[in-house]
Amino acid sequence: MTDANTTVYVVDDDPGMLESTQWLLESVGLRVQAFSDGRRFLDALDKPRGGCVILDVRMPGLGGLNVQEELQKRGVRLPVIFVSGHADVPIVVRAFKSGAFDFLEKPFNEQLLLDSVQQALAEHAEQPPSPGADPSALAVLDALTPRERDVFLPLAQGYSSREIAEMLEVSVKTIDLYRARVMKRLEAERLPDVTGIAIAAGLLDPRALRG
Repeated sequence: MTDANTTVYVVDDDPGMLESTQWLLESVGLRVQAFSDGRRFLDALDKPRGGCVILDVRMPGLGGLNVQEELQKRGVRLPVIFVSGHADVPIVVRAFKSGAFDFLEKPFNEQLLLDSVQQALAEHAEQPPSPGADPSALAVLDALTPRERDVFLPLAQGYSSREIAEMLEVSVKTIDLYRARVMKRLEAERLPDVTGIAIAAGLLDPRALRG
């Protein structure tokens, strides 16, 4: 039986796909919240305790990959299952590099989607709750500009300047500049110091670090 605090969030701009996916999930007893665009989903998301997100890649306005990045910035660790009718290799690679749980191509097999959702919910349920964020770490992060925060989290996760540049669609030289500014503002001498601040602020699960 699904926990009362567990919700499957479905975000898709195709009304037919949104309705059919919601019906499918509810037919097996899952609690579902459906949204027709990424911004409405983010605006409605309020400290989710458990669940997962089924996220369309290509949507008007805020696309799925941008929604995923915003979730990471907020420290929301819900597993993300991407669905797309236009799944080219670079998009799939970018999604998994950013921590996607699964990627299904439309039209997908219903049982395949249900299996992926159940696995995502089971994995998320096994994660211990995040420790309380250290107020001093949060205060330090408040000194960062929005663009510096964009660079901060992937830097803390261990991504290279080139990988971050690809994520943010800017030059490597620009990322190197922001990287230096982030470390200076945080008074971090080494990259592990940046990672430590992200963990202390509750924005990063130490088990999710890259090997």
